[in-house]
Amino acid sequence: MKDKIWILLFLWSLVGFMGSSEARMSGEQPLSKIAIHKAMLALDESAHIKASPLVLGLKGENMEWVTLKFSYPNASVDDWIGVFSPSNFSAAICEPVNKRDQAPLLCTAPVKYQYANYSNPSYTNTGIGVLKLLLINQRADFSFALFSGGISKKLDSGSDFKPQPKLIAVSNTITFANPKAPVYPRLAQGKSWNEFSVAIFSSQLLFLIFRDRYTYRLGHRLFNNSYIWSQAYHFRASPYPGQESVQHVIIFGDMGKAERDGSNEYSNYQPGCLNTTDQLIKDLRNIDIVFHIGDLSYANGYLSQWDQFTSQIEPIASTVPYMVASGNHERDWPGTGSFYANMDSGGECGVLAETMFYAPAENRAKFWYSTDYGMFHFCVADTEHDWRPGTEQYKFIEHCLATADRQKQPWLIFVAHRVLGYSSNSWYAQEGSFEEPMGRESLQGLWQKYKVDLAFYGHVHNYERTCPIYESICMSSEKSHYTGPLNGTIHVVVGGGGSHLSDFTTLQTSWSLYKDYDFGFVKLTAFNHSSLLFEYKKSRDGKVYDSFTINRDYRDILTCTVDSCPRTTMAS
Repeated sequence: MKDKIWILLFLWSLVGFMGSSEARMSGEQPLSKIAIHKAMLALDESAHIKASPLVLGLKGENMEWVTLKFSYPNASVDDWIGVFSPSNFSAAICEPVNKRDQAPLLCTAPVKYQYANYSNPSYTNTGIGVLKLLLINQRADFSFALFSGGISKKLDSGSDFKPQPKLIAVSNTITFANPKAPVYPRLAQGKSWNEFSVAIFSSQLLFLIFRDRYTYRLGHRLFNNSYIWSQAYHFRASPYPGQESVQHVIIFGDMGKAERDGSNEYSNYQPGCLNTTDQLIKDLRNIDIVFHIGDLSYANGYLSQWDQFTSQIEPIASTVPYMVASGNHERDWPGTGSFYANMDSGGECGVLAETMFYAPAENRAKFWYSTDYGMFHFCVADTEHDWRPGTEQYKFIEHCLATADRQKQPWLIFVAHRVLGYSSNSWYAQEGSFEEPMGRESLQGLWQKYKVDLAFYGHVHNYERTCPIYESICMSSEKSHYTGPLNGTIHVVVGGGGSHLSDFTTLQTSWSLYKDYDFGFVKLTAFNHSSLLFEYKKSRDGKVYDSFTINRDYRDILTCTVDSCPRTTMAS
């Protein structure tokens, strides 16, 4: 094995704050269930809560279990424990920016919570409980608060009833041994095939040698000019464009995050995300690059949730390029330039995603880009900005597709968050379009002209695959083993990464070959310039439930099909 090459990266600054503001869409951020902005200070001398150990991560860990022991003579089923970081949390109220008046409005919302009786069935009788919580390094100390009065309840009318939590006890503080240590690095492809970016901060590694193994650490310089170093990570450099080797690509959307200790997720907000994450970690030796195509963390304005998400994906993102697309939960907010004027980002307006994840875009506020990986050429669109003919993004999409060297990179992939192609999702069917309005009408001419092989979408939380299709007509009757020209583009919805599932319409469409109401992801394996394997795997077990192969040569790509070559007449 080749000698390891060590790369030391310095983290000069680490700053972050974002006020709380949450947008209600098809899901609700679990923290918004807490009526913390109405909390009363009602400290009770008979109540007690203690956290241990006092210092975490003594062996360099960035994650460790904490034990909470607590008691309250007037215990009830509505008692709950909030985790705060920094420990000296403020009771100040932030001005609302969302006209829907979503709670909480406390400037420092808890980073997670759990009911006091979660692991203590006899708590309401004895008033004594023990709770174990898993904490990650969030660059500050922690304290734990015991509340009575509940979190929220549902009335028969279906509307939320916000109770009045009462703060009855606060614990001692605990901290990680090195809270300022740089954590959770995220690799990404740079603007050239031989560049890598480490997206914990802006840093690029240049002129990497294909398939060489690199080991790196991250360093943070403190004010006293001393350094704190991260653990060692490693990655392999990407293949050059056209390099023939076995190459594995993972694609999914809408994953989100969840707590492994069972806390926080009031409504099972992203029930499949840990299964997806764990399956990718399990198969990491057979993964070369990952595309998470929008709706990343569902933080919706809660900065702590980005820490939870990047910690969750750290084993993956620190090892292989973790490429992302912009979704509605990253970008959308009224009056900020997003194509849709909803409140799905919770006020983030793309800032968090564009800062925490690198993409080789010319302007990161316009999150569209192209990237090469060996025999693949990817064109990643930004559906939260206008893509229609005449726009800047439309010109980018055409340029990206047109500049693919299909002799070197035969596998041309289009990626976007919202479904610009085809979907049997119930709400798209109700609109009668089976797509995002103005989607394929604007782009199908380009897909056909430049012979895009596969188009992937998220946003709809399920899995669906179409036939090779153009203008709603299947261009092939084959379903599993494609040979020669495809004559159309295969469209795939792969938004079942982890967030709550989306229903299919009961209408049957002729172009839909496979549907699955479950969590899962797609794996592409290019064996060479002529052979590609497509596999859809369920997150629950990692097994393949849908697959097909494409076998062809370069002459098949050059073959003219409907609207893929300039039209001619006898006169011409």
